Amino acid sequence: MPGVEDRVIIVTGAGGGLGREYALLLAAHGARVVVNDLGGARDGSGAGTSMADSVVEEIRAAGGRAVANYDSVATEAGAAGIVRTARDEFGAVHGLISNAGILRDKGFQNMTTAEWDAVVQVHLYGGYHVVKAVWPHLREQGYGRIVVATSTSGVYGNYGQSNYGAAKAGLVGLINTLAIEGRKYGILANAIAPMAATRMTSDIAPPELLAKLPPAQVAPVVGYLVSDECTDSGSVIVAGGGQVHRVQYFQSQGVAFDGTPTIDDIAERWKDITDMTAAQPGVNPVG
Repeated sequence: MPGVEDRVIIVTGAGGGLGREYALLLAAHGARVVVNDLGGARDGSGAGTSMADSVVEEIRAAGGRAVANYDSVATEAGAAGIVRTARDEFGAVHGLISNAGILRDKGFQNMTTAEWDAVVQVHLYGGYHVVKAVWPHLREQGYGRIVVATSTSGVYGNYGQSNYGAAKAGLVGLINTLAIEGRKYGILANAIAPMAATRMTSDIAPPELLAKLPPAQVAPVVGYLVSDECTDSGSVIVAGGGQVHRVQYFQSQGVAFDGTPTIDDIAERWKDITDMTAAQPGVNPVG
């Protein structure tokens, strides 16, 4: 993989699953990797150092360069600690893969505020915290690559994942704006929606489907997004099972009313308003 050699890249949630695959692939191609993992359970409880340490040992045994970090992305102080580890160990930071996450799935009717807050704190606030911590360094050097982990649950919805889906959709909004603000500083920001068999998905998809979704198939896509060769920004990429595609918002041709329409006017033209036959990529009319 070109374009990552000697780059310092932070991978959060890299102690297993997708994050581990990202870290291993990047290190194998010459990147210096910060392997961050809190070491907790899938629901975010607990903590430990063994998961991050194991990946670092694996990278070093193969001749790569890596350092472990055990801070939580869910706090501003934790995110600052992750970036500090990169700069203390390697003297710089060039890229961030915000991958750390937890699950607390439950139907919306029965979901507690604590279950909502825990997931949003790690995914949405966690993404914000690590990007906020790394952003000044990327701006100062005029170069940076940011990849956040969104989800098809955020793009399309999924039963029992209102907290997770809302957080993941929020990350799409984040990279949309980061892509605009980072452009003149050489900072690219994209989102990956991975489809992979990991401990996060072990009981939410049929085994026969998971068997077709090895996490290693997602890693090259993320590797490209943090490479020098990548020139795209503000994209949402879905990858898994050998398939890679981009998801984009579109808008219908719509209807233009003279003056303020009535409810009856809207009802009468609703099929025209929602007809996507002549749809075009969506644009922000005030941007």
